[in-house]
Amino acid sequence: MPAPTNPSEITREALRRLAMQRMPPTPDNFRKLYNEVAEIEDEGAATPLALLRTLAGHLPRDTAERTRLAKPIDQALAAGKGAAAEEAMLAYLGSLKEEEAPAWNTLIGTLIRKWEARQIGWTTARKRDSLDRVLAANDPGTLYARLQGLVRAWDQAPSDPEAPPAEGASAPVAAPGGDAMRTPAQVEVKLVASGESGEIMTSLRELLVVALETVVPASLGEYPELVAEATCLSASVKASANAQQLDTVARQLRKFAYRLENTAGETAEIRAGLLNLLRLLLENIEEIVIDDQWLHGQVEVLRDVVNKPADVRMIDDAERRIKEVIFKQSQIKHNLEQAQKTLREMLAGFVDQLASFSETTGSYHDKIAANAIKIGQARDIAEIGGVLDEVMRDTRVIQEEARRSRDELQSARDRARAAEARIAELQRELEEASRLMRHDQLTGALNRRGLEETFEKEAARATRRGVSLCVALLDIDNFKKLNDTWGHQTGDEALVHLIGVIRQNLRPNDTVARLGGEEFVILYPESDLEQSAAALVRLQRELTKAYFLADGQKLLITFSAGVSPWNPGEPIDTVLDRADKAMYEAKQTGRNKVVARPAP
Repeated sequence: MPAPTNPSEITREALRRLAMQRMPPTPDNFRKLYNEVAEIEDEGAATPLALLRTLAGHLPRDTAERTRLAKPIDQALAAGKGAAAEEAMLAYLGSLKEEEAPAWNTLIGTLIRKWEARQIGWTTARKRDSLDRVLAANDPGTLYARLQGLVRAWDQAPSDPEAPPAEGASAPVAAPGGDAMRTPAQVEVKLVASGESGEIMTSLRELLVVALETVVPASLGEYPELVAEATCLSASVKASANAQQLDTVARQLRKFAYRLENTAGETAEIRAGLLNLLRLLLENIEEIVIDDQWLHGQVEVLRDVVNKPADVRMIDDAERRIKEVIFKQSQIKHNLEQAQKTLREMLAGFVDQLASFSETTGSYHDKIAANAIKIGQARDIAEIGGVLDEVMRDTRVIQEEARRSRDELQSARDRARAAEARIAELQRELEEASRLMRHDQLTGALNRRGLEETFEKEAARATRRGVSLCVALLDIDNFKKLNDTWGHQTGDEALVHLIGVIRQNLRPNDTVARLGGEEFVILYPESDLEQSAAALVRLQRELTKAYFLADGQKLLITFSAGVSPWNPGEPIDTVLDRADKAMYEAKQTGRNKVVARPAP
């Protein structure tokens, strides 16, 4: 049935329903039934949209939660739905009800107790840093929740039984049984409470002074202002006599640590930038000097240094290798320049000879032309005979000149070929010098000169640091029999195989060199005699596992070794002599042995 449209009919129907539903005849009930009969939205009971828009414009949206609750209000107002907007407004206002005030007094008391207690893994400095981060919260509710979480974390950590008791705490009471009934933790607490805490603080302060006066300046040689600041901090630590002064020094230390961190970051960036520049330079050099193979050795050495982690020994080794090859190449380069100069002089002489021959030939042609004129003007045979004699003399002269020029050109060509061959030979020597430098040609290990240079460096480092240095001498067992049975080519391959196994089992700071023949030397820095001997035994075991193949047949290669420590100040020949005697003893006791001989 369609809804009535006449107001009188709507009113009559509304009154009828009011009576039938036995509702109180109030204006609100009549308005509700009137709108129901007319089938219109009951806007009279809702808050006006204008008022809702005004209220929505003043709602705070300073948090993510409040912004989320205000979004449905804006959407309902935009759609003109007053009832939905009012409902969303009530939900927003409901969230603003004052919650129960947090128990700050209880939380602060618990925080203080947990601060004074000692937990494993929670030092005072770590607690202070954690508390500083928690106190950075701006909202009181967030701050309360974070403090609760921090206290809970401290509470869950196990207590430190060796920590001194909090100030004011009573000392543990002895059991009736006397000292025998006290636990180790109680005894320790009593000792700390008796004054050991002060000794510990004094020791820690002395360590801090040593770090500021020794360790920090050694690492900051390029930053004198930071070294001066570290010295001032050290003086402040020495002068601090109470907790207030220590707190002041602690704040200064934090600032100093922050500056150190920034300086370290800048230094790392500078180092990375320089390495990138060096890489670009190496790439550019390699592209420019494609045909100059004698430069490739230096380029490869530098690239190896740049691409690997920084290591003092590796840099020193690269420096020595490049210095040696530069010296050798400078000598070869001088000979190469002399050969090139000789070739240029020969070419210049060749050109001069051609010019002289051309001049002589031109003069001969002029004389022939003049004689032809004379023959044409001759009146009798006698005059012609004289001209012919002159032509014959000029012809013999030009023949002699041609023969001499031919001989000189042939000689110049031979000298040019010899110079060209010499230049090619010198070029190969340059390339070979770049490749070999201080290393043995066959095995790639250091040669005698490289060993001596490395030993001097390691000996100086051992003296400076006060650490040990051991020298081992290795000799392949039955190497002569191997050569006689399988040939020298197989013997050389066995040497290469041994070096490969040695390199796989050396530490990064160890060094191997070929002393000559089948003898090798290994330097063990920062290792005592027992450790070096154990390393040689491990190397022997690894060598027996790595079979050497000769014509498809497995051969077992072993070595005998002697090792001895280096005494500060003694030359390499002295310690090598002791190691050689120990190696001879190892061979006499059955081969494949290691004998350690102490220094006298």
